[in-house]
Amino acid sequence: MLRMTKLTNNAEQTWIALARSYRTILEEVERSFKRAGLPPLGWYDVLLEVERAGQSGIRPYALQKRLLLPQYGISRLLDRLEREGLIKKLQCEEDKRGFEVCITEKGQKIRQDMWPIYADALSRTIQSPMSPDALQTISKLLTPLHDA
Repeated sequence: MLRMTKLTNNAEQTWIALARSYRTILEEVERSFKRAGLPPLGWYDVLLEVERAGQSGIRPYALQKRLLLPQYGISRLLDRLEREGLIKKLQCEEDKRGFEVCITEKGQKIRQDMWPIYADALSRTIQSPMSPDALQTISKLLTPLHDA
């Protein structure tokens, strides 16, 4: 039998505020990329994590764990990035069936081109409407949610 948990009004309002804020910020970032003729945010997140992994590359399962956005069909996204010449797949030395993903120079350039657009959208939607103290407080308050 399903046990009913009492959700407080504060918890419900917090969830609604988080979800609406996330959607608003995400939509602005995506609009900004589109206006600039750049790929979507999911591409940026993959390129950033692959770039951070360095020359040795990163396995797809490890990449999926690091992504900021939920990724459904990571293999299709990696295939698309490879077709665009933004990443390359190298056979994994330890596991000949697997591969590691490395960023190409073209991938680094696209990611670098995307960052100022991304940062500007974040500045408009997060930084500008809030004080530095409020931003620090919110960050500190949200930490237990993603560290759980």
